[in-house]
Amino acid sequence: MPTTTKKRLRKFLIWKYKHVSEPQFVYILSILAGFLAGMGTVVLKNLTHYIRLLFEYETFKNHHHALYFIFPIIGLLLVYIIKQTWLKKHIGHGISSTLHAISKLNGIIPRYNIYASLITAPLTAGFGGSVGLQGPAVSVGSALGSNAARLFHMSSKTRLLLIGCAATGAMASMFKAPIAAIVFAVEIFSLDIAFTSLVPLLLASVSAVLTSYMFLGTDVLLRFELTDKFEIKDIGFYVLLGLVTAIASVYFSKVFFAITNFFKQFESRAVRLIIGGLAIGTMLYFIPPLYGEGYGLMNNLLKGDHLAAIGKTPFDLDLSNIWIVIALLIGISIFKAIAMTTTFGAGGVGGVFIPTLVMGSALGNAFAKIINNIGLGFHVSESNFTLIGMTGLMAGVLHAPLTAIFLIAEITSGYELFVPLMLVSAISFSFTKYFISHSIYTLKLAERGELMTHDKDQNVLMVLDIDKVIETNFITLKPEMKLGDILNNAVAKSSRNHFPVVNDEHEFLGVIRLDDVRHIMFNSDLYETVTAESLMHADAGIIEYDADNMNTIMEKFKTSGAWNLPVIKKGKYFGYISKSKLLTAYRQQLIKFTK
Repeated sequence: MPTTTKKRLRKFLIWKYKHVSEPQFVYILSILAGFLAGMGTVVLKNLTHYIRLLFEYETFKNHHHALYFIFPIIGLLLVYIIKQTWLKKHIGHGISSTLHAISKLNGIIPRYNIYASLITAPLTAGFGGSVGLQGPAVSVGSALGSNAARLFHMSSKTRLLLIGCAATGAMASMFKAPIAAIVFAVEIFSLDIAFTSLVPLLLASVSAVLTSYMFLGTDVLLRFELTDKFEIKDIGFYVLLGLVTAIASVYFSKVFFAITNFFKQFESRAVRLIIGGLAIGTMLYFIPPLYGEGYGLMNNLLKGDHLAAIGKTPFDLDLSNIWIVIALLIGISIFKAIAMTTTFGAGGVGGVFIPTLVMGSALGNAFAKIINNIGLGFHVSESNFTLIGMTGLMAGVLHAPLTAIFLIAEITSGYELFVPLMLVSAISFSFTKYFISHSIYTLKLAERGELMTHDKDQNVLMVLDIDKVIETNFITLKPEMKLGDILNNAVAKSSRNHFPVVNDEHEFLGVIRLDDVRHIMFNSDLYETVTAESLMHADAGIIEYDADNMNTIMEKFKTSGAWNLPVIKKGKYFGYISKSKLLTAYRQQLIKFTK
């Protein structure tokens, strides 16, 4: 930052401290976070739109099917070149990376995250990669919120709140759904819903929506007005749909992790690009509706135009046969998760949120068509079941039932479907939760003990830095040391009452406490005959620096009853953690959380 800018910022901060209270300034920053997140979403949408306009030329239209194979590979190649030559940094999945920054980096998000997804996500989706823009929008907005908080020297708690405001703004701007956006931030980011945090979220959501209206007008991504009301006679079908979307959610999650793990075995990004690019190109060639985000498919299904939704295929199929249409919709549902994850595996940048909606819409529509054409005299609203299918997949895959309910209710401009929305969301979420403990966003974080939840105790332990509670000022002993050396060179010079014993490779062998030598320390006859090896014993437990999180460490203290436990790092003795220091650090962090 230039010196002149720093001076101006310093003057502004001094003025702010004198004239603006902390809560008032947080409100101002929340409006700014919402505006910036809204602008980031607008830029993402427009860049993707303009890239797609390139393919509307007549030259491209004449070779449409072939280009379904070629264009996604070109987009992935451009992203690969940008990553390798310019960014030279990893671009994670937007929401997962933001959650990691909240839990382990105290809400500090690198500045390059502001522009990294802003460039690479439109290239991925614009050229046909089967991903969404919601995740990148959250990533861009969260990075803007985090860095705005750092610029104005806000506390870590305020920084986390502004990240939530930016995530709210991204969601509100993307769907023009301000209420669902707040629910999304609370549900996905486990934000505190106290009044002090609710008002900033409201301000950010309104700010982002107004920004979206200002630059994009009244146009919305999902254009639908509810015409068919909920009928109680359909309740059994909604229950069945809940089970179907739950099974689909488990499938979606399993496929995501399986394909992700498959690509991890290839260390070379170039190899991933080749394998993934060819695979995604092939899928898009044979199933064109998988191309891009999929808003066209969702909107056409909601309008009841399944022919436009499916579009032209390379096969000469009789689309007047409803069962062929149903088979194609089920095929889209099955391959959407595969196409999306393959795009990620090949190096593409995008989000999971929109593909989840696409899969749910195709599945819900196919389900309704089966009911209406099975020949038993039943008739249900295909548009309503399309919407409810989206809700079921969101609730199951993202583990966000409330977001699913309010988003669909809000974009339909009414709450006529609230009963089936709640029913299907509850069934899908509870069923999926039984088989998949966490969402796609949070599973890996949960496995590493890095997931923020609404449990304050767990969150406090999670954000504690292990390095700040490890004490290394212990005098180490060698196993061959004589009692006299132990007394003169360790006991006499240390204020500690226990001494770790290590070998020449600094591996931890055991511990000697002052109580172990107290009864013989004045017997000089033993000074040359008794060794550390004969006095040492195993400690009550071991803390593995690279494997144990704070929850595990606290549990080890509880089960062992020890007040001090040794820390082993990469197989070597590293230091000790004392229960008293750990509890002191816990109390200090808890104060920050509850201010």
